[in-house]
Amino acid sequence: MTDFKLKVCCMGAGYVGGPTMAVIAKQCPDIRVCVVDISQKQIDGWNSAELPIYEPGLREVVDECVGRNLFFSTDVEAEIDAADIVFISVNTPTKTQGIGAGRMANIKNCELCARTIAKVSTSNKIVVEKSTVPVRTAQAIARVLQSNDKGLDFQILSNPEFLAEGTAIADLMNPDRVLIGGQQTEAGLKAAETLASVYAHWVPREQILTTNLWSSELSKLVANAFLAQRVSSINSISALCEATGADVQEISRAVGMDDRIGKRFLQPSVGFGGSCFQKDILNLVYLCESYGLEECAAYWNQTILMNDFQKKRFTEKMVGKMFNTVTGKKIAMFGYAFKKDTGDVRETPSMFVLRDLLQEQAKIHVFDPQVKRGDMWWELD
Repeated sequence: MTDFKLKVCCMGAGYVGGPTMAVIAKQCPDIRVCVVDISQKQIDGWNSAELPIYEPGLREVVDECVGRNLFFSTDVEAEIDAADIVFISVNTPTKTQGIGAGRMANIKNCELCARTIAKVSTSNKIVVEKSTVPVRTAQAIARVLQSNDKGLDFQILSNPEFLAEGTAIADLMNPDRVLIGGQQTEAGLKAAETLASVYAHWVPREQILTTNLWSSELSKLVANAFLAQRVSSINSISALCEATGADVQEISRAVGMDDRIGKRFLQPSVGFGGSCFQKDILNLVYLCESYGLEECAAYWNQTILMNDFQKKRFTEKMVGKMFNTVTGKKIAMFGYAFKKDTGDVRETPSMFVLRDLLQEQAKIHVFDPQVKRGDMWWELD
């Protein structure tokens, strides 16, 4: 562990932590990178021939670096203690009960990570929020870390990911921007520069943006909200087109050729899915409500309502086109993940369509080359 310029530890071996650290290891051979997780099954998967997640190009990156300067381990405490920089890249699901249930993000896992870092660390560290979190989560993490009784200094940074599943490796290799938020103090700016120097191994300096902590935390929520809003916008127009006889594909093309609008995220669909869009918008809605901005909350919540409407409308249209009954009819569903080139089934629109068709007593046959059977049933339950 002493032969490297810098030692990085990432807590969380999921869709963000694994690919991000693999690319850092590939681009920074002078940095030791270790991804840790309390799940032995998850770590065994990363150390095996069959990775726990599917992402085009990921296998090649991992094979190039693993055992050289990329490692996967369940020895969480030892790796944290040895690291100079610790990334927190754990799940922050929407709360299912209590205050803010159904909208507020649950940052329990982030707090547990912070408590572990405070407990096992014997040297100063830079702690980086990689998880998508509500604004001012860094403040809560800082309070936990500052409670250590060893006189250690922890600098908290926000470094949100802007990855799209299916193109994550390409996004990491050629990012539009890297965002780093930190305290606007001498120590905070120095910590931000240390992290920036890691990305500067392959990202041009002008694409590495530094902001204050709160701007960085909020930027990720806003980015996902804007993208999801475009999906809901074109889907709302698809309903209008079907009613009027217009062609939504032609409208999408005409509108997308306007440089002020652009063509991306203007393809009509069953609706958006994945682990981020809905969770982050609901989090944004809750934040707006918390600060008394009811009109702002209602505005962003409409994006979710439109998405639910589109999924429901799709199923109802299917049933209507099949003589208003699908009972006993065999229906093939090609693709179950929420988008192509991924095996992620979280909040996939396919699940909602499948659920509604099952309630209509249809017989569904699902095929997806990247989705594991157990994951499909888990999401459906």
